[in-house]
Amino acid sequence: MSLKRIVLRDFVIVSELDLELADQFTVLTGETGAGKSILIDALQLVTGGRADVGVIREGAHRTEVSAEFDLGPATRQWLLDGGYQADDSLLLRRTVDVQGKSRAWINGSPATASQLRALGEQLLDIHGQHAWQSLTRVDAMGILLDAYAQTNSDAVSACWQQWRDAQRQLEKARLSQDSLLRERERLNWQIGEVEKLAPLAGEWPELNAEHTRLANAQGLLDAAQGTLHILDESDDNAVALLNRACSLLQQQEHIEPVFRALTEVLNSSVVQIQDSLHTLHGYLRKTELDPDRLTVIDDRLSLWVSLARRYKRHPEDLPELLQNWHQELIALETATDMQALEDAQEQALQAYLHEARVLSRARLAAAPKLSDVITQTMQDLGMKGGRFDVVLQTSDKPMRTGLEEVNFLVAGHAGSTPRPIHKVASGGELSRIALAIAVTTSQLGQAKTLIFDEVDAGVGGAVAQTVGRLMQQLGRDRQVLAVTHLPQVAACADHHWVVSKQQTGFGIISSVTPVMGDTRVTELARMLGGERIMDSTVAHARDLLQEQDCPGLLS
Repeated sequence: MSLKRIVLRDFVIVSELDLELADQFTVLTGETGAGKSILIDALQLVTGGRADVGVIREGAHRTEVSAEFDLGPATRQWLLDGGYQADDSLLLRRTVDVQGKSRAWINGSPATASQLRALGEQLLDIHGQHAWQSLTRVDAMGILLDAYAQTNSDAVSACWQQWRDAQRQLEKARLSQDSLLRERERLNWQIGEVEKLAPLAGEWPELNAEHTRLANAQGLLDAAQGTLHILDESDDNAVALLNRACSLLQQQEHIEPVFRALTEVLNSSVVQIQDSLHTLHGYLRKTELDPDRLTVIDDRLSLWVSLARRYKRHPEDLPELLQNWHQELIALETATDMQALEDAQEQALQAYLHEARVLSRARLAAAPKLSDVITQTMQDLGMKGGRFDVVLQTSDKPMRTGLEEVNFLVAGHAGSTPRPIHKVASGGELSRIALAIAVTTSQLGQAKTLIFDEVDAGVGGAVAQTVGRLMQQLGRDRQVLAVTHLPQVAACADHHWVVSKQQTGFGIISSVTPVMGDTRVTELARMLGGERIMDSTVAHARDLLQEQDCPGLLS
């Protein structure tokens, strides 16, 4: 999953740049101020770094950075899960305009900066020239040890948060016990009052409808009985009249065919009237005056309206209000159940302690191994007799990151007492320690591309050569890209790029050029002796390349 190509448009002092990168170990060199770190800044931008209008080349309207990577299984799955196209390669693209608006794409589809960052963590592992500064942070020390131990504190952190939440809930209950009890009494009284009514969902409109029917029962009965009389019981009722009309038409329909259709209509009307008569008879059989039931409903409606007014609710909302009070009462009873809260807090603490002890065992096993491997690398970096110790200091209280603090102690040379890393006075020592840690831990992450931005500052001579060989060794398994000012490091690279700047009519422009053969020798000679390149520095440069058996020498 290495970096295959990077394209820049109007980025800082780069007008246009299109680089194809190879695997193994690649160095970027150039004069001070030429912009050696521009590529790294561009990679940070395209992998979700902060978008700043300051990266736009002067005179341009926007900057654009694209980076293409080989696609590994984990990244392919990430893309599929996110709904992105997952072919053989991964293309990230980002633009920033002069208004500060940033846009991003993943394989041609719009993306957010946070999504770019999530991918960047899988793609690149960048070690900056001030990497040692992060080593002074306790949290960074713990993260580094956990990575070496192939574990993390996520489960511990989650359990710690649950324990703290249970603690806060218990403390809140203790402080507000009296008010919670008063609130529970109030709710119990309100619930008891409304439960006398026991309102049911949907009952209010049904009660109103029944009350209206009972209150008008006499008029309804009179209407039904009067309709029966008109339709069927009077001497000249509607059914009899319709039947007579049908008979008259039927007697003449053999002469006038139109009468046959009219007879059918009238017969249909008679059938419909008879259906209505059946319904009215049934209504009269089951309907009667019921003043007692009317009184009951009157009283219930009166209580319903009274309670709705008291609690300032619409009558239809009383059933839901009662249900909500029951839920609040359950929550209050839980909040005032001190024993249950204490049990919950203790259970959360025990769950935390279990996860934290598992993490502690992993840390205890990994700490001496990490100490030894970094100590050995320090010897190779010119700190003979130096010692790196990973110390676990047990805390007197549970912490989000576990039961102990992780501290790095360093002795810069033989005979010195290890001290906290932030108290190491020499900047050169700090840089070498940071480099030792970077080299040691760089194989822990999943990123296949490692970038070292002048992490070799403060070293030279044989130590610089060791740095180069270490990076060359890393390049056998992973893609390594390093910005360096040390010729000894540059000579160890499999690929060498030179960054230079030129004054043009459009301002200062930076460019990147691959160097091989004599051109590479010349660049190493410049790094060794400055602008005045002498025969001795050229010979020294050739010697450096020959010592590394560098393929670039013969290219």
